[in-house]
Amino acid sequence: MSAKSSEESGLEGKWFGEEYERNGLYGSTRSHFDDTRDDVQSKGWEDELNSPKQQLHQFDNERKGPSVAMETASTAIDLLYWRDVKQSGLLFGSVLLLLFSLTQFSVVSVVAYLALAALSATISFRVYKSVLQAVQKTDEGHPFKSYLEVEIALSPEQISKYVDKAQLYVNCTLKELRRLFLVQDLVDSIKFAVLMWLLTYVGAIFNGLTLLILAVVSMFTMPVVYEKYQTQIDQYLGLVRTQVNSIMGKIREKVPGAKRKDE
Repeated sequence: MSAKSSEESGLEGKWFGEEYERNGLYGSTRSHFDDTRDDVQSKGWEDELNSPKQQLHQFDNERKGPSVAMETASTAIDLLYWRDVKQSGLLFGSVLLLLFSLTQFSVVSVVAYLALAALSATISFRVYKSVLQAVQKTDEGHPFKSYLEVEIALSPEQISKYVDKAQLYVNCTLKELRRLFLVQDLVDSIKFAVLMWLLTYVGAIFNGLTLLILAVVSMFTMPVVYEKYQTQIDQYLGLVRTQVNSIMGKIREKVPGAKRKDE
C-alpha cells in the first residue's frame, strides 16, 4: 500500500513538474532572468546614471534667465549708486552729451555724426595696425578679430521672453488706464486728473528733452543723496504720506461713491 502511494505521489509530482515547465512557471526561471538582464543591459546603466545629470543641466539652463536678469539689475544699481566712479561718470557724461546734442541738432544729424566719429576711429586704428604689421613684418591678423567673433545674435527663446515681458507691461498699462478713465475708483481717477493738470504746467515750462535730462540727472544723483540722508528723508516722507492719506480719507467720506469696495 505504501509503495503504491509513493508511486502515485511520484507520478503526481512528475505531472505537476511537467505542467509548471509547460506553463513557464517552473524550469524556465533562468530564461526569464536572462531576458530581464538583457533588457537592463539594453537600456544601459550609463543612461540611468546620466539622467540625474541631464536633469541638473536642464535645471541650470532654466536658472540662467533669472540669474542674468538679477546680474543686469545689480549692474544698473552699481552704476546709479556710483560704486565704480569711472564707469558711472563715463555713462553719465555720455548720456548727458547725447541729450544736449539732441537739443541743438536733429536726431538724424546726431546719429550721423556719431556714426562718422565711430567709423573714423575704427578705420584709423585698422590702417595704423596694418601699416605697423607691414613695417614689422608680423601677421597678427585683424585688430578687431576678437570682437568680430563674439556672438551677438538673439536666440528665439530670448526674443520670446522679451516679447512676453513687453506684452505683460502693455496689458497691465491698458488695464490701469481703463480703470482710471472709466472711474472704477473715484479717488484714484481724481488723483490721476490732478497729476495730468500739474503736468500741463510742467509741459508749458519744459519740453520733452529737458524733462529727460532732468530725469537722467535725478537717476544719477537722487539714489546717492537718499543713501546718505535716508533717515531724514524717510521722516519727512512719512509726514507727507500721513497728510495725504488724511486728506484722501476726508475726501472718501464726503464724496458719494468714493469709498472702496473692500470698505
